[in-house]
Amino acid sequence: MSGDRAARPRQQAAVPTIFGINSSIAATLVLISSIIFTLIAYPDSFSLSWNEGRGGFIFAMAFIAAELIGIRQPISKKRFLAAAALAAITIGYFAALPYGLHDSIRDAGLKYGVRSEVIGSWMFMWDFAIMAIFVGVSLAVLFGNKWYKIAPAGAIYLAGSAVILSLDAFFPFDTLGPLQIIVPTYLQIDQAVVRFIDANILDIGKGVVATAKGNLLVLGGLHGPFALQVFWPSAGVHSMIIYTLVMLAFLLKMEIPLKRKLIYFAIGTLGTVSVNIIRIISLTMYALVVTTNVREWEAFHSVAGEIMFLPWLGIYLGIVMYVEGKRLRRLREQQASATPAST
Repeated sequence: MSGDRAARPRQQAAVPTIFGINSSIAATLVLISSIIFTLIAYPDSFSLSWNEGRGGFIFAMAFIAAELIGIRQPISKKRFLAAAALAAITIGYFAALPYGLHDSIRDAGLKYGVRSEVIGSWMFMWDFAIMAIFVGVSLAVLFGNKWYKIAPAGAIYLAGSAVILSLDAFFPFDTLGPLQIIVPTYLQIDQAVVRFIDANILDIGKGVVATAKGNLLVLGGLHGPFALQVFWPSAGVHSMIIYTLVMLAFLLKMEIPLKRKLIYFAIGTLGTVSVNIIRIISLTMYALVVTTNVREWEAFHSVAGEIMFLPWLGIYLGIVMYVEGKRLRRLREQQASATPAST
């Protein structure tokens, strides 16, 4: 009996393994091992404040896992063991911190002119820098010189965080003028929104509830007067820098037209700016409506930025990956349907 017959589908390639473990899972585990160690050894240091803890390690771990789990990239035992050795060295650094290394780093910062008010940024800068070097070098060991097309986001996020912390350590408050440029604009937007809320939605104070001038915001809310002096980190400049680095890393590895990359980057930039403005408005409303107690307000301030920015970044990147994955599958289906069946 003759006739056309569709070709048999190609046999699915076997999932590469190493030591009996899926290679992508094994690579993920070795890369996040140092983060897991610090989480177990120093759980109290994992606060969400961007410059007061290691909370950023959690998001770096999420980036690493999101990019590596599921990839079909074979890894040799020699490369894996080399990465494991690097992980052991990195764990050794974190293990040594309570035994004099922590104090040595602190003393070195003070010696090089870091102000005591921001010495925490200097000390956590080294943690992020060490982790960034470890992740970047380990990826290069595992996947060769094309590692940046496989899983760059975690290393770039860690390196970007280290850069921001170094800027905060050496140029705190408003000493780095160019990064302060956006602050007055943000505060003017905040003033307009808060006044609109007071006039049309909710009574949040007597008289003029918010007055912005330069980087100073004076509030008069339900609990009395409150003044804010806003510097570039609190305005979300650090989140914009980190967004730019991470987004560029994702777009670099994605094989999509340049026009689509620019559109995704522009949308993400607008979203990040919006998140920063919402953060400042939320801090303002907290002082106007909830409390003017400085300690309580500082506690909210220390976590508000990361609570909003990092989930936004993760969700947006997830949406981009989902949309492009769906588009790629549709293109493949169209190509397959256009290919004539074999006889």
